[in-house]
Amino acid sequence: MPKAVLWDIGNVIVRWDPRTLYSKIFPDPAERDRFLAEICTMAWHEAHDLGVRFEDNRAELIARFPDHEAAICAWGERWWEMFSGPIAETEAAIEALHARGVPQHGLSNISQHTLEGTFAMSPAFGRLQGVVISGAEGLIKPDPAIFRLACERFGHAPQDVLFIDDGPRNIEAARTLGFDVHHFTDPAQLRPALEARGLL
Repeated sequence: MPKAVLWDIGNVIVRWDPRTLYSKIFPDPAERDRFLAEICTMAWHEAHDLGVRFEDNRAELIARFPDHEAAICAWGERWWEMFSGPIAETEAAIEALHARGVPQHGLSNISQHTLEGTFAMSPAFGRLQGVVISGAEGLIKPDPAIFRLACERFGHAPQDVLFIDDGPRNIEAARTLGFDVHHFTDPAQLRPALEARGLL
């Protein structure tokens, strides 16, 4: 049974979706989906998770798509409009685990430049005893190296850790390394998953 919990952040503790912002910029769903599929793609965004600043990452994209300069700049300038608040079920679980003395840590693909603002969204982040973030380490999930770094930094063997993430590739990578895993798809299933492992 796991002795500690390792949390992803985006769409596990707080909700993040570029469409939350770009639905305001592109009211036409087809136009919005085309922009996110062809211009500001998740592959392009990965550079931010590896530590590149928004203003440095957008220059080449603006040169290629000058007609979309304002929308490209919005990715950084209106970044916080992509969030829609913390996930109540996760906040409650983190508080309950804290009350039981269960060690909790974070492992997230996130820019170091936005971490402070993200943590300000919920007091639950204050319950994490440490975080490993991709932007500060130059490593990104599902690279096994970032999982090994988290274990080394937090002093846990993979088999002693429950890893919770919304990304299937990240879940599979952690499972292969020996972590217990919970694929976060339904907030209502979180507490039962923790109870089934004796953590709550």
